[in-house]
Amino acid sequence: MSKTAILFAGQGAQVVGMGRDLAEKFPSAKAWFDRANLVLGYDLATICFNGPESELTKTENAQPGIFLVSWVCFQLLKEHVPHLKFDAIAGLSLGEFTALTAAGAMSFEDGLRVVRQRGKFMQEACDVTKGGMAAVIGLDEGPTREVCAETGVVLANLNCPGQLVISGEAEKIAKACELAKAKGARRAIPLTVAGAYHSPLMASAQPKLQHELAKIKISPSHVPVVSNVTAHAHGADVSARLVEQVCASVRWEESMRYLLSQGFTRFIELGPGAALSGFMKRIDKAAQMLNVADVASLEAAAKALTP
Repeated sequence: MSKTAILFAGQGAQVVGMGRDLAEKFPSAKAWFDRANLVLGYDLATICFNGPESELTKTENAQPGIFLVSWVCFQLLKEHVPHLKFDAIAGLSLGEFTALTAAGAMSFEDGLRVVRQRGKFMQEACDVTKGGMAAVIGLDEGPTREVCAETGVVLANLNCPGQLVISGEAEKIAKACELAKAKGARRAIPLTVAGAYHSPLMASAQPKLQHELAKIKISPSHVPVVSNVTAHAHGADVSARLVEQVCASVRWEESMRYLLSQGFTRFIELGPGAALSGFMKRIDKAAQMLNVADVASLEAAAKALTP
């Protein structure tokens, strides 16, 4: 029997207009956006639908915004495909919170509030450090780790073969990009981000996030949820892993290979963009990849999933 995994988008996937056509077409989607606005006490839906981009890209808005749109995609997919069965869930960085919420480990309200606070704490860490990130394209993990060791930056994301992300102090990132190219990287591109995510420069966010997570109930999940930190299913120490994740590397390729080794052949990406689908093409071309980001992709996925 082939197995299906649900995947949730991470930060960077945000785009002005995300979720708008879903809310316009489906009353149930609009209801979730309205509910989120009530939970947060501000109009996140309008920021998702209309921007401006400068507001949406703020970490404290981007994180709950992506969480919310991804959640709406999940709910609509279940409505359109009532018999949908999935056997595991994963999410990229922020998406891990959406994954845990979808698996019943936390309530929608708690997940949304925690993600908003996580974004705020990470923004505060960005404001007091001068950090940056860069994508390293076409260089293997070994030489990229050498670049990190020589320049004092860290490997933040191991997304797929040939696509890694480094993180650290801004001036060190510039040096690391030069060195990566010298070692044979096809490209080393600084990313437009507020700071050095998934690096020690985010450490000030960890105790604050730990404090927020202590306020909410975390239940056992209905299906396995893969941890970015361990690249295996979460155990009982979910909160500890989520706190660790703020500074730890996102082991995405390893997480996907773990699922592939468990017999997963179909993956459904939920939320804005299709970055995770792109990563999967580089990890295993044979895997079936569907995504839900808007009305058109929802209808296409529902058709593919309906026998």
